[in-house]
Amino acid sequence: MRQISGAIVGITVVLVSVFVPMAFFSGAVGNIYRQFAVTLAVSIGFSAFLALSLTPALCATLLRPIDADHHEKRGFFGWFNRAFLRLTGRYRNAVAGILARPIRWMLVYTLVIGVVALLFVRLPHTFLPEEDQGDFMIMVMQPEGTPMAETMANVGDVERYLAEHEPVAYAYAVGGFSLYGDGTSSAMIFATLKDWSERREASQHVGAIVERINQRFAGLPNRTVYAMNSPPLPDLGSTSGFDFRLQDRGGVGYEALVKARDQLLARAAEDPRLANVMFAGQGEAPQIRLDIDRRKAETLGVSMDEINTTLAVMFGSDYIGDFMHGSQVRKVVVQADGAKRLGIDDIGRLHVRNEQGEMVPLATFAKAAWTLGPPQLTRYNGYPSFNLEGQAAPGYSSGEAMQAMEQLMQGLPEGIAHEWSGQSFEERLSGAQAPALFALSVLIVFLALAALYESWSIPLAVILVVPLGVLGALLGVSLRGLPNDIYFKVGLITIIGLSAKNAILIIEVAKDHYQEGMSLLQATLEAARLRLRPIVMTSLAFGFGVVPLALSSGAGSGAQVAIGTGVLGGIVTATVLAVFLVPLFFLVVGRLFRLRKAPRTGNSPQIPTEQA
Repeated sequence: MRQISGAIVGITVVLVSVFVPMAFFSGAVGNIYRQFAVTLAVSIGFSAFLALSLTPALCATLLRPIDADHHEKRGFFGWFNRAFLRLTGRYRNAVAGILARPIRWMLVYTLVIGVVALLFVRLPHTFLPEEDQGDFMIMVMQPEGTPMAETMANVGDVERYLAEHEPVAYAYAVGGFSLYGDGTSSAMIFATLKDWSERREASQHVGAIVERINQRFAGLPNRTVYAMNSPPLPDLGSTSGFDFRLQDRGGVGYEALVKARDQLLARAAEDPRLANVMFAGQGEAPQIRLDIDRRKAETLGVSMDEINTTLAVMFGSDYIGDFMHGSQVRKVVVQADGAKRLGIDDIGRLHVRNEQGEMVPLATFAKAAWTLGPPQLTRYNGYPSFNLEGQAAPGYSSGEAMQAMEQLMQGLPEGIAHEWSGQSFEERLSGAQAPALFALSVLIVFLALAALYESWSIPLAVILVVPLGVLGALLGVSLRGLPNDIYFKVGLITIIGLSAKNAILIIEVAKDHYQEGMSLLQATLEAARLRLRPIVMTSLAFGFGVVPLALSSGAGSGAQVAIGTGVLGGIVTATVLAVFLVPLFFLVVGRLFRLRKAPRTGNSPQIPTEQA
């Protein structure tokens, strides 16, 4: 315990400190970060408490003293111990060779940092991985004014395709409703897939199914069939994909905004990085325009309130009272007879009561005509806007799709701008916060170690190991074709702590040996030899623990694979490379800062200090 307690405290401080910045971020991203930060920090704290209290008692009770001929025993364990002993000897010789050429190997380390930077730049960005939640939605949209019977006939075509070609357990359709607005020209299909145990092939994943449906019904005349996966976070939108708001910030007017929208949609249709980009709303529909001659109406003694009330009652309805029908109370609702309000000419036949109590025909002072117009006008953050939604094309990430939309905005009229909303807004926010998150995590780890060791140089030797773990995480997700999403960022923060853990195990022992009188080189070599087995065994235990995450499937597997792949790749390189380069870091930092022994004061432990 005297030898290992300092390392346990240092590792605990690092692993808890590295998650502290995550707890202070705002928005939906901050909520996700806080869940990980609080859970991991509390569990690490309990683990450290048990390691310093209960574990020593268990070791004294359960473990037996090692016999002198322990490594000579037969069987698997004897063979393993002898093999690991030989490996340790070769490892010590390899480390000695590295320490003999510090400049050459520091150049190799610089190359590693360059590779890490290159992988970071080339890794596609997204917010959240696509999840197979066992269901998806399909919107069927017709031109405005299409009868409900024709809309539902097209819905039947889609339902037959699902039943014959896709692993759908059941589906139900709702006519007259869509995510973009209600009306007879729209409908929604809600489909539930078969259990994940019956959909083990990649082609049966919800993402592949949605892609096939969109390809199957693409380009059909006078109708749009758009399949979409459910969003990973329901509170950030109703569908997956991006949420783009085209805004009129310069007061260019509705017609100019419509023209800019159509121009942008035409560009998006030709961009290979984008798919299914459409106007998330209802198009212009036939409307009745009623032009009222207010001066003539005033001359006839007809008020605007009376005109509005008459139109609302006749073409809508109005509740006027109750009556008793047996033992029940019935409502009285008045409206015009259906046969008397079928055509536009019926509006002019309505009569409005004037101030003298006389009934005046509406056609006397008003004229009705058919026109086209939007069912609703929307504003976003105070500006007139259109909502455009879409997805990244196969092989591209949502970050690349969002970048494509921003590039397509170039050349639109002055005064036309854009904003991101929902999940896309959070993706932009998380991308902007990521550098600050990583920098704060590294800084807090450095300051915590500086306070623990009362030295500025020893924490530097620990921090230098971080890029080695990040390299493995980037290689892992790159080889599996995964993007840089929010769960990968959580994994990177974890790798920072785990990489520092391996470095602390070596540096803590090297520091102690250096205080006991060994030279800096000999103390480093001896620490590397003694700590090799604990580092390898703890890393193997952790690595095997995250393998199920990296290989998971089914519900929630997107997040699990993102975290597991990054952490597994990071722990591999943070172990394989760190055991060779951490001794080099300690030696180089010790020589660079002229690390010297502190004078003994009673029985207090000695801590290396830096000579000015």
